[in-house]
Amino acid sequence: MTAHEGEPHVAGLGQRLNWLRAGVLGANDGIVSVASLVVGVAGATTDNAALLTAGIAGLVGGAISMALGEYVSVSSQRDSERALIAKEREELRTMPTAELAELTGLYRDRGLSEETARRVAEELTAHDALSAHLEVELGIDQNDLVNPWHAAISSAVAFTLGALLPLLAILLPPPEWRVPVTFVAVLIALAITGAVSARIGGSPPLRASIRLVIGGALALAATWLIGTLLGTTGVV
Repeated sequence: MTAHEGEPHVAGLGQRLNWLRAGVLGANDGIVSVASLVVGVAGATTDNAALLTAGIAGLVGGAISMALGEYVSVSSQRDSERALIAKEREELRTMPTAELAELTGLYRDRGLSEETARRVAEELTAHDALSAHLEVELGIDQNDLVNPWHAAISSAVAFTLGALLPLLAILLPPPEWRVPVTFVAVLIALAITGAVSARIGGSPPLRASIRLVIGGALALAATWLIGTLLGTTGVV
């Protein structure tokens, strides 16, 4: 079977969505965290070396942190899925009659008649009992388990790409234009990533973009204010 025009293919969809989700999250974090860091430093000093050091440190540390966090999170999810698969396989081996009755009941609960539900359950059990139970009971596809390495790598790469934007925006313009240029570049980038993430999740893009833009603007304003106050008082 092939998907209707405009519909995604089911095979591998879970991993692709996981990869995209991690990538968009990483880009957003890279943009906001590094932008906030360099804007805060720019509020305290105009020294290029200080800005570059802060930006690179934030980029490297953030990318590693994002990759590690995604790897641990997705690994835990995959371990849970594997445990559920093993449990379901054992139940099918030790009590097949009860499992068939359970599958029949699940299809009956979905609106099928008793006779049809029984026939569907028997045919699916004869074809691939484990896949049938995993899909209906747990919503798991044993051939499409989440991949922690995909999530970790995409998150780290996306964070790095997102972080490069504010780093370049704060270093390339003249000192008097650094903060305004970074504000504009970051807010535009957040609006775009918000729309993309909304498209992936099937939600309204405008609302997601507005949330990210407002949150990013508040973060930038707060760190710039703190940097300015510390620079003025001579603490840094």
